[in-house]
Amino acid sequence: MFKFHQVKHIFDTLDKMRCLRKRSTVSFLGVLVIFLLFMNLYIEDSYVMEGDKQLVRETSTHQLNPERYVHTFKDLSNFSGAINVTYRFLAVMPLQRKRFLTIGLSSVRRKKGNYLLETIKSIFEQSSYEELKEISVVVHLADFNSSWREVMLQDITQKFAHHIIAGRLMVIHAPEEYYPILSGLKRNYNDPEDRVRFRSKQNVDYAFLLNFCANISDYYVMLEDDVRCSKNFFTAIKKVITSLEGTYWVTLEFSKLGYIGKLYHSHDLPRLAHFLLMFYQEMPCDWLLTHFRGLLAQKNVIRFKPSLFQHMGYYSSYKGTENKLKDDDFEEEPFDIPDNPPASLYTNMSVFENYDASKAYSSVDEYFWGKSPSTGDVFVIIFENPIVIKRIKVNTGTEDRQNDILHHGALDVGGDIRYFKQNRQCVTYIRLGEFKNGNFEVSDVNQKIQFDIHCMRIYVTKTQKEWLIIRSISIWTS
Repeated sequence: MFKFHQVKHIFDTLDKMRCLRKRSTVSFLGVLVIFLLFMNLYIEDSYVMEGDKQLVRETSTHQLNPERYVHTFKDLSNFSGAINVTYRFLAVMPLQRKRFLTIGLSSVRRKKGNYLLETIKSIFEQSSYEELKEISVVVHLADFNSSWREVMLQDITQKFAHHIIAGRLMVIHAPEEYYPILSGLKRNYNDPEDRVRFRSKQNVDYAFLLNFCANISDYYVMLEDDVRCSKNFFTAIKKVITSLEGTYWVTLEFSKLGYIGKLYHSHDLPRLAHFLLMFYQEMPCDWLLTHFRGLLAQKNVIRFKPSLFQHMGYYSSYKGTENKLKDDDFEEEPFDIPDNPPASLYTNMSVFENYDASKAYSSVDEYFWGKSPSTGDVFVIIFENPIVIKRIKVNTGTEDRQNDILHHGALDVGGDIRYFKQNRQCVTYIRLGEFKNGNFEVSDVNQKIQFDIHCMRIYVTKTQKEWLIIRSISIWTS
């Protein structure tokens, strides 16, 4: 299924050139033209020649200007190709078809504790049989110690044999010979040498994992090897992706910790893999991911609540140090996540700054904020396709702005849609009810409304001096 070609001689050449650092400045352009042809990067033994040292300096200080490089990076045709690595397939069955989601984990030997088996177990146990049909799990045993790999492989194959046979679980290893030099690296942030080596190798571990997973599924989510999953996390992720249909995004975050629960389009994985390899010695992977997102023109974090993944490890994979980080937004069995089908949103209220209407309709931790609404003002949702609604819930105001609620309003639905100058509008509405204390909730809508719904609107029934925050709009379909 995967075709990889060895490039060991390239890294050998790099290492030999690096040995010349005290004697001469050596151009790496000829060696790396395969990877960096369209970047016009001129690479020296330590990293980059004068023309692009500014990019590395900005990255090294955790300051990188996305607008400066976004067009160059997006047009890198060579970044869409796979990195040539010959993997060792430790436990792999051929996939019969492309899946919806790949879950990737990279694991190395720890001095204290081992959570990989529990993480794999959580992935499978928290997924239904129907969800498992759409999931692939890829584990990269990235430690160079072959004895450790053999022990881990035996444990994995014994505990999860049926998942391996079904093609849901694959175990791979990228041989040490394909790794770039991991000694004598730049000590950014005053990190000790062993810490720099650890995080630099980790970037390469992830790069090779991403590279392997590029064609397995439509989407990819990265986990760490010490994570617990929430119940039916797959369905929650799929609902979010559906609700964002037609919206541009690079990374969606389902945890606020480290490299846990970060979701990508699979077609972006080759570029991300190359990016991690380019800057592998500059900074930790989670910092690099922030820059990757910015380079591809996603300026803001898109993070969803509740978090679907929780860090459960007590000891870090780096030197076995204590790591008690927890995501306080995690829920083991999250509340029924709404469907929120694709729709366009409109309001005639005066919007404050960038708190636009769309922010009330997603699971992102953001909201719509409008200036004092008047009688007759509306907030309208027009669905891309007619839908059957089971339940609707709308919340206004926030904990710190409890008076910015809809004091007097109603919620209506419409089914008769017309086109006006290329815009769709519902011409008639039926009222479902009034807001109470700034909130609205109704169930069994499909039993109350006998037609498919094209539009839904929040209607202001009385002018108020307070501003209005619509914190969330949740819709469950039949």
